[in-house]
Amino acid sequence: MAQAKTLTASEIEHLLNYINTRKYSVRNRSMMLLTHWAGLRIGEVACLRWCDVTNSDGQVKDEIRLLPDMTKGRHARTVFVSAKLKAELQAYAAQTKCVDRSYPFFASQKSIKSGFSANSLSQTIALLYEGAGLEGASSHSGRRTFLTNLANKGTAIHLLKTLAGHRSIQTTATYLYSSPSQLRQVVELI
Repeated sequence: MAQAKTLTASEIEHLLNYINTRKYSVRNRSMMLLTHWAGLRIGEVACLRWCDVTNSDGQVKDEIRLLPDMTKGRHARTVFVSAKLKAELQAYAAQTKCVDRSYPFFASQKSIKSGFSANSLSQTIALLYEGAGLEGASSHSGRRTFLTNLANKGTAIHLLKTLAGHRSIQTTATYLYSSPSQLRQVVELI
């Protein structure tokens, strides 16, 4: 099985521009950017509740605590929310009425009480990538792009491992993509 496509900055911009033209754009941007700017898995995005993301005053938290039942490996972890991601999430929260803090943060068209399943959110994300013409992109592309971009900026792999919620550095290493231009630059160091 081929690995999910890692997106370039211009592809992410193109994707966000496409999302801006679609229905539920603020919600869909926020869901997409949680994968690209915080490295969340689709299942983790799907199970977020208002109380996980916002304080009781409606402000987006600096850190989102994922409980064991919310993660793939069933290990709790803290997700750090960057200033630019916080602004996106705050824009979504401001336009969406929080009926109950225990409800899903991202309501689906079907129900504000049940939200998305991991599968339905994965399909929604795949349709957004397809609509933007990003061949090879999948629900895992955001997470892979997040880790690759941080690695390319010199972030140590042990920090990437912690951000990803991996138990092993070897798992984290499989997410990192080396482009042909990066490889050419490396051999020129000789």
